[in-house]
Amino acid sequence: MRQPLGRGDAGQAFPIYITVVAGLLFLAFAYLAVGQAAANRNGAQTAADAAALAAALDTRDQLADLWVTDVLDPTQWQDIFDGVVGGIEPSCWRADELAAQNDADANCAATGPLAYTVEVQTNKSVGDSIVPGTEDRHSVASATAVIEPLCTFELLGPGAVDDVLPELTCKDGTNWKLDPDDLAELPEPQDLFDVHLADGQANDE
Repeated sequence: MRQPLGRGDAGQAFPIYITVVAGLLFLAFAYLAVGQAAANRNGAQTAADAAALAAALDTRDQLADLWVTDVLDPTQWQDIFDGVVGGIEPSCWRADELAAQNDADANCAATGPLAYTVEVQTNKSVGDSIVPGTEDRHSVASATAVIEPLCTFELLGPGAVDDVLPELTCKDGTNWKLDPDDLAELPEPQDLFDVHLADGQANDE
């Protein structure tokens, strides 16, 4: 038959109980600190992704507008699709704007005629926790957005009729047969170019 604990046994068990509870509380606070850091990194990556995409989308829209302007001059089309054409204004201001909306600072750069890379740092730190120094640590993340031309064409030969434009063949299976006398319906920017993220990385500093 089990004997009840005496006062001596209970006194010995109490410090063990306190130690176990303290250990569990430490683990709980440690997990909370890890969660805070992960949430801050996720916020930084979201801000970087949005900023890079915003810059790329602004350039995409400018390229599409230039294509519409030069639609009657097919010799300009390839340079527009390649992004190597004059008249394109820098788009990093859109990255700065989107980062600010996500409570972060951005460092944006064009990494090619059809790509932008943005690094952001959160204005909000990881926050106070049992991990020393987290109150001064800010999450940093980077993302690259790429503009991809979706359509191809073949310039007509020297014997072609002057008022015939090349046909656009696009990756979604659409063929645009353009009539120079009726340009009421033209491809939209999203028909001509795709914008997507290439990569991204987040960490704490």
